[in-house]
Amino acid sequence: MTARECLLAEAAKRILIKDGPYGTAIQRAKLSAEDYAGDTGLSHDQKGNNDLVNLTQPALIRQVCDSYIDAGAHVLATNTFNANRISQADYGAEALVREINVSAARVIREAVDAATARDGVARFVAGAVGPTNKTLSLSPDVEDPGFREVTFDEVKEVYREQAAALIEGGVDFILVETVFDTLNCKAAIMAVKELERELGRELPLMLSLTLTDLSGRNLSGHTVEAFWYTVRHARPATIGLNCSFGAEQLRPHVQLLSGIADTLLMVYPNAGLPNELGEYDEAPEETAALVKSWAESGRANILGGCCGSTPEHITAIAQAVDGVAPRRIPKAPEGTRLAGLEPFTMAA
Repeated sequence: MTARECLLAEAAKRILIKDGPYGTAIQRAKLSAEDYAGDTGLSHDQKGNNDLVNLTQPALIRQVCDSYIDAGAHVLATNTFNANRISQADYGAEALVREINVSAARVIREAVDAATARDGVARFVAGAVGPTNKTLSLSPDVEDPGFREVTFDEVKEVYREQAAALIEGGVDFILVETVFDTLNCKAAIMAVKELERELGRELPLMLSLTLTDLSGRNLSGHTVEAFWYTVRHARPATIGLNCSFGAEQLRPHVQLLSGIADTLLMVYPNAGLPNELGEYDEAPEETAALVKSWAESGRANILGGCCGSTPEHITAIAQAVDGVAPRRIPKAPEGTRLAGLEPFTMAA
């Protein structure tokens, strides 16, 4: 059975649980700059480079992963949000991208396999791919709207390098998350499709949009519905939303996407909105109650947490939706659906 088939089979039985972020736990460990850098010999200050911790402190990453498994997570994502050549350039660590991703994937793979060997519960490893800190759709220079810092092909190759290393490390899926620019996401999709042809096997995708305003658009201007029509051709194993504003504000957008997406729906919101100090105050029980309402309305297949979430949040979510029937995947009516910034359905 392929990873996609296994995920579909498990998601038909119950609502699955995704893990939460690694950054909060890494920060709580209070690592020094030397702890971050380890024996890499990098000249830049590495404090804050959470992705490098996969190489220099793998035991810490394993500890965090195990805490999410104990909390009830079935989908475990790698700690690789910024483990790409563009983002790692800020730390002078571009040459370590492959090693970081391979190490990250192997740590999670080992943790998941060990847990499943103990209890027989099916779990999945998602190779997390962040959006990078560059945008293909928008100019960073207000005086020159046509200017771009990177090209589509350059971004595609950045994603290809990262995805290839995650696959080498043993992930089941490539999770393209926090998509603020749809064109960046399309570059990631193309990179994975090229790798599929090269390897001669399916590399299933998980795609997750992040919204930047309450009207329901990402930074490049796509609505939730337009985004789905733009990426549906990639046949993602899951589509969904993450980060954004927290569960309360995401509710109408989850409802919309749930009704049109003929694949699994995975949503992992922030623990509310950050306070004046950038901290998240939403208690685990509050987050769990909000996402439980989605589950009870038949709107979700996989639920988890993003910024501000902890293993306690994941435990609360798992307990809240235990026994709630999973969303039934709708059958999309035949028709031609296109998208600019808005969706367009061509009448038959």
